[in-house]
Amino acid sequence: MLRFQSLQDRSSATAIWLGFVALLVLAMVVVGGITRLTESGLSITEWAPVTGALPPLSDAEWNRQFEAYRQTTQYAQLNAGMSLEAFKGIFWWEWAHRLLGRLIGVAFALPFFVLLAMRRIPQRLVWRCWVLLGLGALQGAVGWWMVVSGLAGRVEVAPERLTIHLGLALIIFVGLVWTALEAASGENRSHAPTGWSRAAAALLGLVFVQCLLGGLVAGNDAGRVFTDWPLMEGALFPPVDWSRGAAAFLHDQGLVQFMHRMGGYTVFLAVAVFVIQSLRTRLADGVPRVAMNLFGAVVIQALLGIATLMTALNPWLAGLHQAGGVFVLGLATWLLWCVRRSHPRLFSSSIVSATAL
Repeated sequence: MLRFQSLQDRSSATAIWLGFVALLVLAMVVVGGITRLTESGLSITEWAPVTGALPPLSDAEWNRQFEAYRQTTQYAQLNAGMSLEAFKGIFWWEWAHRLLGRLIGVAFALPFFVLLAMRRIPQRLVWRCWVLLGLGALQGAVGWWMVVSGLAGRVEVAPERLTIHLGLALIIFVGLVWTALEAASGENRSHAPTGWSRAAAALLGLVFVQCLLGGLVAGNDAGRVFTDWPLMEGALFPPVDWSRGAAAFLHDQGLVQFMHRMGGYTVFLAVAVFVIQSLRTRLADGVPRVAMNLFGAVVIQALLGIATLMTALNPWLAGLHQAGGVFVLGLATWLLWCVRRSHPRLFSSSIVSATAL
């Protein structure tokens, strides 16, 4: 069993609060993915953090919003002649995405200050909560920075900015999950062997990078091309426009999708090796169980990815695949946390040093 510290170092209220916000962030990522699929992200052309919480309440306001959208390159090249009713369809997705972001801010900030005033947050976690609050505020600015990239001269936001926006959301999610686990369990005074800690951290890093590659796929609409599997239009490697130079790694649809596929294979193999080694070593403290849960989630996520690709981005499958990516990231975070919590005597140092995972 994990060795918990005094009750004063733990807080169920803090853990529940942070866990709930983490679920909201997961929902935010999914809604953001749907917003991207429906090409809705540029329908609101202004950043109004406070007044923007209310949707248009009159015909005049709807016409004003629509007229602003009609000035964008996306409208001119993709949606020329769009009706007001059709505009409302994409407007509501982007408005819901921004509203959920505001709700997350409120769901984090209000309980934070209340719990802080009541001294219910373990002192060692207060600074982490301040950092998470700051990252949440930064995320709003990054989201607008992303939108701006698509308002003029482009028909969509810049893929690299979309990926940065996604990456920051995932960093916040990992921070929320980790801090919630810390709040529930108390301070950790065990130190697992560095080989296992590094291996679990590497898995978390691989999953995070794979999620970012998924962001590049979404940003480039790369899921709509090369919809066969395991080959790519009958070839192992797709044709790539190398005239772009290094930018091809960010903007070439075939190359971006290829990298995402290779990332998926790498995550699958790495997690499988970790599971096998953890079972051979007979790790305790639930590490093999969490590792097997992670492996199962990776398998399901891979199948969802293949199905999403072969249906040329079926919206339901794409949404599930996006949610699955965040869920896998959460399990990888939990695995690293469990490994770092395990007592050193529960590990076989000979196997750790021999494999170095």
